[in-house]
Order: sequence, then C-alpha cells, then structure tokens
Amino acid sequence: MTGRPFSRRAVLGGAVASATLAVGSGLLTGETAWAAEPSSARGGHRGLSGPSIQLDPTFPYYQGRSPDSIADELAVNGYRIVHYFVVNEQDVNGPVVEALRRRGITVWAMVIGNGSYSVSGFPDDWPTWQMRLLKPVDDGFYRFSPFSTDYLGWKKQVVAKLVSEYPFDGFEVAEPYFPEWNGLASGVYGDVGPLAQDAFMRRYGMELPDFTDPSSPRYYKTDTERYAKWMQLRVDAVNGFLAELVNGSGGVREARPDILVGTWSLGVDAGPESVALEREYQGLDAAAMISAVRPDIHILQTNWPDWTRPDLPATYLRTYRPFIDQIRATHPRIPLGAQTDIGSTPAMTRDDGWLRTFADTADQLGLATWTGYEYHLGGYIYHDRPVPRHVERVTDDSAVISFQKRIDPASAKLPQSFEILGGRRRFVDPSAVSVDGNRVTVGTLPRRAPVRLRVANLTDQPSTWLYHKDGPANAVPDDLVVDVPPAGR
Repeated sequence: MTGRPFSRRAVLGGAVASATLAVGSGLLTGETAWAAEPSSARGGHRGLSGPSIQLDPTFPYYQGRSPDSIADELAVNGYRIVHYFVVNEQDVNGPVVEALRRRGITVWAMVIGNGSYSVSGFPDDWPTWQMRLLKPVDDGFYRFSPFSTDYLGWKKQVVAKLVSEYPFDGFEVAEPYFPEWNGLASGVYGDVGPLAQDAFMRRYGMELPDFTDPSSPRYYKTDTERYAKWMQLRVDAVNGFLAELVNGSGGVREARPDILVGTWSLGVDAGPESVALEREYQGLDAAAMISAVRPDIHILQTNWPDWTRPDLPATYLRTYRPFIDQIRATHPRIPLGAQTDIGSTPAMTRDDGWLRTFADTADQLGLATWTGYEYHLGGYIYHDRPVPRHVERVTDDSAVISFQKRIDPASAKLPQSFEILGGRRRFVDPSAVSVDGNRVTVGTLPRRAPVRLRVANLTDQPSTWLYHKDGPANAVPDDLVVDVPPAGR
C-alpha cells in the first residue's frame, strides 16, 4: 500500500540460540512478548486496545495450510486483534475469518477507500470511476475518485454485503485519500479529471486551479483563493465518501448496527507543517474525518516517505505528535492507534528490537493500539529459529506442538526428528508425524504418562516467504525438549 503498504511485534524474544525449553499444556517458557491488554485498558472494547497485526491471506505464506493453523500462529504470538486486508470485497476467505474468531481474535475488515488492486467481478463501467492524474501511472493499482457517485454507490453496496455475509467484528477504510504525497511535484496528483472538474464547478462555479502553467491566471500558487477552495473540496470529498459508506442509507451501520467502525488517515515526518501538508497534498483532515464518520477508533497510518526509510528510527512516532494533538483538540477521548510497515521491501525489514521500541513508543504517546503490515513480512520470519509456543494432547496417543512460525513438513519427517525420552527411549516413526503450517502433530506417544520429546531437524520454510526464498532455513534450537501432558489433561 502507499501510505500503501502495511507492524507487528509478537515473536520478540523468540530467537533462541541454544536452550532446553520445557513446554507444558500452555505457553512455553520464554513466553511470547505480546500479551493483550485487558479490556479496561485504553480503548475499552477488546477490539480497540492492545497489539494487533494486519493479515493478507492471499500471500503464499498462508497457502497449503488450514485456516485453523493461521489463527493458531497468530494466537500463540500474542495477537488478539487482526486487521484482515480485504483486497477484493467479493473474494474473502471466510474460513480464515471464522477460524480467527474461534480463537477469540477480534477481526476487522480493512478495505481500501481510494481504489483496488483487483477489478475482478466489478461492473462493466468501472473505468468511468477512475481518477485522472497530472501524470499517468501504471503501477497495478486502480485509483477511483470519491467524486464518482457510481463508485460510491457500488462501494457502499459491496461493503454492506461484506459485513452482512461475514462475521467481522469491525469495519475500517484505509487509504481513503487522494494521491499523492508531494504529488504536485511528481505528477502523481489527482483527481483532476472530469469528475473533479464537475464537482468544483457545481460548488464554486469556477474551473479547477491550473497546476502546470505558471502563466495561467488560475495557477494554484498565484490564485490562492481558488486553491484554498479546491483543498476544502478535496477534504469534504474524502470525508463525505467515508460518512456515506458508513452512515448512509444502506451503508455499513445500517447493515450491521453492532459492528465497530474505524477510520484511517496518514502521518508523516515532514516538519512543523506536516498536518497542513497532508491536508493540502492528500485531502486528509483527521479531526474533520472523525467528526463526519463518528468512528470507534482512528488509526494513523505511516506514509511512504517514512516507512520506506531503512534508517527509520523506531521512535519515529514521536514526530507524529502534531497529528495526535490535532485530533485530541477536537476529539479528546477517541481511542487512537498507529500503523507501521515491517517489511514491504527487503531494504527496510524491521527486526525484533526495532518493533519492541516502536510498540513502547506508541504506548508512551497514549495510543490504544498499534498494528503493522504485514504479519509474515517481519524480520522474525527470515531470521528467527522456530520455537514451540504451545503443546496439547489431541488424542490418547498424539499431541500438537504449535510453533511461532511455519514449519517445513519435509524437515519434520526426517528420521530421528522426535525422540521419546525416559526409560524406554525411542524415535517416533516419520509416518506418525504431520505438519499443518506452524502445527506439528506427533503420534504413537505413550498414552498414560507425561512424555518428554526431544525435537531436532525441524526448520522453517523459505519457499513460502515473500523475499529470500533461496536463503538458508532456520532450524530449531539445539537440545530442544518439550513436555507433553498425559492424556486426559
């Protein structure tokens, strides 16, 4: 995503060099770093406070495994809130949503406001919804104008259907803004097409500012009154679009009066004028947006000039204080959150220490929650050893060991991967071992007594990663032992 990719912080402390880890029927020794805040914490409702993560189940990391294993991996890493990235409202993985909710995880439907990465199943007239930019862009993202009443009507219908058909706990619209940061200089600026021209003429009875010809009497830098009107129209278009989606007749709240609602805007570290520049460049006024939509929470998404920096300090949220203050001046009690990107490009992948500091900074700023794009893009996927987080008996003679990341099935089925310790030591036959994502089922265990299992050979699965697919796999720690409770416990 460009504000547009999407942090996570769960496996912090999860990299173990060499240790004997005792696992009972619960979380491992070396407990996961993310414990959900109680419902009495900032934000009140359990879906509004505590660490959260963004999930896009269309990535290869989530293919070839069960929805329950996806939910299990997020749960054992401490997440109780997930923002499900809906790439296309007409193509949602319902079983994943249901599996997450079975694990007690609050699931938000996060849709994109200003366009789509896919037009599969869209009406034939979708090209008429598109923005026109100063400079054409062909980047695989279809930008739709909030000035298009046809787009608004269609979007409202599909999101109302989305929240009616799937048991999402919350609904939120990310990236509702106009393109783009510094777009007047880059040319990636809009909408300046007929939809915008008509809207400006209807409201003000005049033509749009001229953005390219300094000699024009309508040039935006010289006809500042016209330009001020244009900026206000853009803000009103963004906020009116969101308000109609959520609160309009046939909208989200009418379809699901019980659903939580979130709004998103952008933050950026661009000096003392950052708030005013976001309003100018992208039509974003967070305080006005909150007034128009009346959401349960508002999220500040990190804009691309910040998240793309490999050297971005983990404390950078402190520079977003002007955005927080602007909201708080009008809405002192609304829960706020922050979003960061943890690995959309290989150059800026964030490690565990960075994520810990980011989360601590969010807390120090009084934010109720934080989130990040996207769960499997963080550095822990590429660099951390697999570590078991939970073990339980599932039948009299078998147990499931839940790791904090996906396991390569071939590594688990190597001879001597699981050794039953004690008086009658023996190796578990590979035929009694199966893998589902992060969950390894081990069979032919003694039925009555507790079992100590030495675990070896297991690795993660680089072929499912977004980057570094040819890199070395990470193996479980040396001398890893897990304790399996007896049947019936």
